[in-house]
Amino acid sequence: MSDFLNSSSYFGVTVCIIGYALGVFLKKKLKLGLLNPLLVSIIFAILVIRIFGVDYENFSQSAKCLSYLLTPATVCLAVPLYQQLSILKQHFSAVLLGILAGVFSSLGSVLGMAALFGLDHTYYVTLLPKSITTAIGIGLSEELGGIPTITVAVIVVTGILGNVIGERICRLFHIEEPVAVGLAFGTSSHAIGTSKALELGEIQGAMSSLSIAVSGLLTVIGASVFTNFL
Repeated sequence: MSDFLNSSSYFGVTVCIIGYALGVFLKKKLKLGLLNPLLVSIIFAILVIRIFGVDYENFSQSAKCLSYLLTPATVCLAVPLYQQLSILKQHFSAVLLGILAGVFSSLGSVLGMAALFGLDHTYYVTLLPKSITTAIGIGLSEELGGIPTITVAVIVVTGILGNVIGERICRLFHIEEPVAVGLAFGTSSHAIGTSKALELGEIQGAMSSLSIAVSGLLTVIGASVFTNFL
């Protein structure tokens, strides 16, 4: 069985799709934020790989076509932004300052935690892109001399945490303004957080979509400065 699965060109894609579909079903059925479809699909894929003894490299290669959809999927987030363009113009200054605050909070928190736990420079720069979309984060990690595979894992974990607890944090601090909520999700948890913002409303989704692109660019600039701090 393992030999057949290792040689299959579609095994990885099939497992990822089934795992994600299972996650969507469980979340709708049980109404638990922790049952994020992406998190469920990751756990499902790990279990399948372990149980059937599939080589990870073969699995990754057979699921590689899904990675090609990442960039166009991110670009498609511009649609809700275009639909709420008038709101962007109305709150332009607040939006720009909000994204800047989110970017520097992300970079600053990584610097602080790295100094606190005594991380070396390689792991420090690996964590700097944690809050931006994978498409940008991988390239930034490589350029700074980090470890891209760890960067991807950290980006996914950050996104899932934002998706799961972001709404509760906004409620805890009484953040109700749709623009502010959207900016918080986009700057802290990129596309995965944006999927949650879209559930909360069109304005939240549009602002979060904007934050992904702008915070990604600002993080590239900011990380090149922060990399010299440790």
